[in-house]
This record gives sequence, C-alpha cells and structure tokens, in this order.
Amino acid sequence: MAESWFSLSRTDQAEALEFAAGRTGRPAHLLEKDIWVVWTLAAIYESQLASKLTFKGGTSLSKVYHIIDRFSEDIDLTYDIRELVPDLLAQGNPIPATSSQEKKISSAVRNRLPEWIKATVEPVIEAALLNTGLDLSLTLAGKENDTLILAYPAVKTGTGYSAPKIQLEFGARATGEPHHVQSVTCDIAPEIANVTFPTAFPQVMKAERTFWEKATAAHVYCLQGRLRGERYSRHWYDLVAMAQSEYFLAACTNTNLAQSVAEHKSVFFVEKDASGSKIDYLAATKGQLQLIPTGDSLEELENDYKAMATDGLLALHQPSFSDIMEQCTTIQNEVNRQINAKMMR
Repeated sequence: MAESWFSLSRTDQAEALEFAAGRTGRPAHLLEKDIWVVWTLAAIYESQLASKLTFKGGTSLSKVYHIIDRFSEDIDLTYDIRELVPDLLAQGNPIPATSSQEKKISSAVRNRLPEWIKATVEPVIEAALLNTGLDLSLTLAGKENDTLILAYPAVKTGTGYSAPKIQLEFGARATGEPHHVQSVTCDIAPEIANVTFPTAFPQVMKAERTFWEKATAAHVYCLQGRLRGERYSRHWYDLVAMAQSEYFLAACTNTNLAQSVAEHKSVFFVEKDASGSKIDYLAATKGQLQLIPTGDSLEELENDYKAMATDGLLALHQPSFSDIMEQCTTIQNEVNRQINAKMMR
C-alpha cells in the first residue's frame, strides 16, 4: 500500500528528494518546495473557496500549462472582486466608471481583503494542516497584509534565493476571468514509487490573459527603468516560453482580451514612466508594446536573471540573458505587427 509523503521520516524524504533530483535535474530543495505548492493548492481548492479564487501567474504556467521550464514558487490568487466589494460595483461592473469610484473600491479592498484572508483562508489551511498531521504556522505579510506565508521545515536547502516557505499572494481587484479548472501534480511524483503526493484541481486563469499580464508588466518596467523587487526577470523568461507555445498566436490576436487587461491596469494600477508621465497601458495593446529595457535597468534585470539561474530555478539548459532579450525583441515586433495588421482590417 502506498504511503503518504508526509508520513515518511525526514531521512527517507531526503533520500527520495536526492534520488528524484538525480533523475530530473531539478534541485532537491525545489522538488521539495513544489510538493508544498501543490499541497497548498489542494488545501484551497478542496474547500468552499474553490469557485471564488483564480490561480494565475508564472506558477500556473509551470504547473498547469507546462509552458515554462523554470521553478515558479509563489501562488498568485485572485479573489473575485464581485465577492469582496459587491456593494461598490455599479450594476456589478468590475471596472470603475470614475476615479472616485476606483478610490472607494481600492480602499475597501485594502481594508477587507486582509480581514477576509484572516477569517476565511487561514482556517481552511489550518484545517488542512491538522488533517495532514502537520503543525505549521501561517503569517500574514505584505505591504497591504495581502500575503499569507506558510513556512515549512525544509529537508533540503539551496542558496537561499528560494526560501522554505510558500507565499500566497492575494489580489481582489479583478474577476480572474477567463478561467477553467485543471489538474496539478507534483514534479517528483513520477520518480518515486509507492508514495502518494498531493494533487490539486485549481480554477486557473487562461494562459492568454497571463501573457498580457506579463507583457504589460514588462512594458511598464521598460518605461520606468527600475527593478521592482527580486525575480522580476521571470516575466521575460516566461514571455519567451509562451511565444513558443500554442497560446501565443491566440494572445496576439485577441485584442479584446489585451485591451481588457490594459483597461483594468489603467484604472487600478496607475504607473508613471521615468519622466513622471502617466503610462498608457492601452498603447501596449495597440502596436506600441515595449519589452526591451535599456541602460542600467537592463543590467539590473540581467543580474536578477543570473541570481534566479544560480539557485536552480531554471532548466539545466536555460537560455542566456542575451538570448532572452533577443527573443523578446522578436516577440515585441511580432505582437505589434499582429495588432497593427488586425487594426488595419
């Protein structure tokens, strides 16, 4: 009879992780962290929260769509804005009609989201921990207390770039649509016999929207010229991987979806460029997308990319940073070409 991963001794877990690392080329500490990522997703999507949260971002590209060959460790989740602030939406429209309405909605989200996480999400994960026989602590963190951190007792460790904790980042300024339900399994599972690992069935954002979420994030970086924390270079890596997938052409030609992302960010995530002017997100979806930074911002991005590679978050035969930039130039030109061609029809 198969034995649960969590019932194994730490010695047996360490041996299994080393064995699987040798078989997959993935560092042992990341294989271990991946188990906790899937366990956390299972805890959430086996609860009453399943239909109200959308799993998105790089981890969804890795775990659900298998588009990117890098380890993505954070769990990005969107709590449907219609669930959190229904009283502030005009006829249920998730996009505010005025800046004053946006301010009211954003203020309410900042106040209500941490309370909802504390009152609703924490008990769900705590119950799952108890059911699994684990005694771990949860910590509410982040600038707006919108991040829940689950620290686990690591059997294996890396350079420290990827810490032994699962970070759940919650947002509630969108619906999470379009989305659908798909399965997620642990990377180690095929390599270890007679051991059961977590499996999850999250409601996940469509890959085409994730493409535009990342493309507009890269666009903003190019116009601002400043790094927004560690691991930011992942967006360019992911864009290159997505450009080689079946979802790329659909994303390029879905101008309605692209504009939906731009309109949402224009209202809720107003940004200014290096000169202090307001960034026009819609320009990125109308043939003016920029993906290649210059000067010091390019060097900072390269250093972040190297740090990510050093800790083993990328595949063994990952492209160089210069290759990533070269391919992103091609992506930028192709996206703009596709959009301009469609606009001329």
